[in-house]
Amino acid sequence: MTVEISNLSNGLTVITDPMAGLESAALGVWVSTGGRNELPAEMGLSHMLEHMAFKGTTTRNARQIAEEIEAVGGYLNAYTSREQTAFHARILKDDVALALDIVADILVNPTFVADELERERQVVLQELGQARDTPDDIIFDHLQSAIYKDQALGRPILGEEETVTAFTPDALRDYSGRRYRAQAMTLVSSGSVSHREIVALAEEKFAKLATGGIDPTAPAHYVGGDIRLIEDLEQAHIVYAFPGIAAGDPDFHVAQLHAMVLGGGMSSRLFQEVREKRGLCYSIYAFTNNFQDTGFTGIYAGTGEKEAGELSAVIAGEMEAMTLGISDAEMARAKAQLKSGLLMGLERPGTRAEQIAGQIFTLGRVQSAAEIVAQIDAVDGAALARYAARIMSQPSIAAVGPVKNLERHEVFAARFAPGQQAAE
Repeated sequence: MTVEISNLSNGLTVITDPMAGLESAALGVWVSTGGRNELPAEMGLSHMLEHMAFKGTTTRNARQIAEEIEAVGGYLNAYTSREQTAFHARILKDDVALALDIVADILVNPTFVADELERERQVVLQELGQARDTPDDIIFDHLQSAIYKDQALGRPILGEEETVTAFTPDALRDYSGRRYRAQAMTLVSSGSVSHREIVALAEEKFAKLATGGIDPTAPAHYVGGDIRLIEDLEQAHIVYAFPGIAAGDPDFHVAQLHAMVLGGGMSSRLFQEVREKRGLCYSIYAFTNNFQDTGFTGIYAGTGEKEAGELSAVIAGEMEAMTLGISDAEMARAKAQLKSGLLMGLERPGTRAEQIAGQIFTLGRVQSAAEIVAQIDAVDGAALARYAARIMSQPSIAAVGPVKNLERHEVFAARFAPGQQAAE
């Protein structure tokens, strides 16, 4: 990976990552703003702005945006997370200039027409309804709300009906003016790209971007809690969480490997103990979520009403067992899984661009694959055991479905009290 980085006169960061032998490229702009940057009355505004960016500019209407990119076989999309909003394209190498022009156009020249806003408001309200009808999706919003209660990081990215209904074109313009500034954006392109060409195009196309600093992000901290909704569903959806680490923490890869050993595949401890040995659920896995200044390790399980009562004790037991040591074989498998996921992903230009943007946002620099692999290889079993012990406190639970038999939060939390062995 030969990455080149330039900072334009207006503060926009431009990064290129050429890949030899490709006939295509991926490019996008990552904006350092998301759900956690909204005021309470703005909940969902980052996501709405992302939608509205495609609904017309001073030079193109919504139909023209779609037709121009698809006329060359390209693909254009966007997404909103809690800390970033991304606008990205995948195109053939001869169409890089067109894709960059369109992405720049929707970011620099949006119109936010009232009629388009009203139509897109209905789309977002439908999206909200769809999310709430998908329990294994909405459960993670509930978990976020429990962990980061009364904090921006705990609010849903999509917003709520009340806030979405109240958005106006002026609100979009104000938010865009405050947050969508050159210094808060990173343009990344990967694949068949030329740094000189991309920089020259970016200087021209993004020249009118607003400049200046953006408001700092309010710090967040893990609080922990319990949210459970008893609903008439076929399956109980349960997520447990424990205080983790920020994305830039030196133990970042330790946390990843811990989640991999605990519940990262069919050979993981949770899969073997909970599904294979006890038959308590069909789906169970562990994961880690890491933000700028906080994070958590989570465990998702989909189980039956009767099995939910036994599940918490078994999970607590496996969490405790992780503090006692990890075998060499487990460590080797986890490292192989983590490294293969990383290296396979680097074969795709879009994944490479997204990874680079994330590294710039989190670390302020680009890491090579060799550096990341070396960091993963340096982790030993003792480090995993220390991390496992570090997170054994303040458990959170979010549950949806037939969960009346699920262990009470205070009982589950007591299993992680100092000196208390979490054994079945």
